[in-house]
Parts: sequence; structure tokens; C-alpha cells
Amino acid sequence: MKILVVDDEVDVRTLFEQRFRREIRSGAFTFSFAYSGEEALNYLHSHLSEVVLILSDINMPGMSGLELLRRVKQEYAAPPPNPPLVMMITAYGDTESYNQAMQLGANDFLTKPVDFAALKEKLFSLEDKL
Repeated sequence: MKILVVDDEVDVRTLFEQRFRREIRSGAFTFSFAYSGEEALNYLHSHLSEVVLILSDINMPGMSGLELLRRVKQEYAAPPPNPPLVMMITAYGDTESYNQAMQLGANDFLTKPVDFAALKEKLFSLEDKL
């Protein structure tokens, strides 16, 4: 499963690579990283058919994660290929952000700090359904 992680904090890459070391080595998951909403859209334009899931932070400078979500759901609404699933991640677990993300079509909503054990379970569960 190819996953695009979108977060303006560069150390997120190291964190994901450490927490998913075994899954990356086995080939279960492949991660790509974008550090802004704009960079994520550019990546999707040339790699859309590969990306199964987008994990995006909500609060980023420039294009927010919610705006990225809106654009992804708008631009990639119909197959082919199937649109990527989108999980939003935020340090602020407020109901307003949650409601807005769900209204825009988010498939899930996670709060920081990310519970990586729970995230792995969700990802393996998704993989089984695909």
C-alpha cells in the first residue's frame, strides 16, 4: 500500500520510517512525503494511480490540510483510478475540525501524538479491504 504523508514538520518522515521500519522492509507499506498541501497536489498529479491513502496534517502554512482534502475530493472524485482515501491528523482534536473534515469527505480523523499501534491496525485493516 502506497501512503502519502503530508505534514509541514520534516521530522515526521523519520518518525514514520522508524515506526514502520518492519512494514517498509517487508514491502507491506511504501511511504512518500510532502511538506505542504501544494507539494502533495503536485505529487498526486504524477503519482495518483500509486497512492492508496493520504495522511495529512490539518494545520500547515499555505494550503491547509482541509483545503488539500477538499481539492483531492473535488479533483479525484471518480475513477479511474479510484480516488485515494484521506485520513486527517491534527494536534487539535476539536469537534469543529473533525466536523469540517468529515463534511469534506475525510475517511478518518486522528489526533497527535499519533498512536502508531492503532494506526498500523487501521492500515492493515484497510489493506485487507483493498
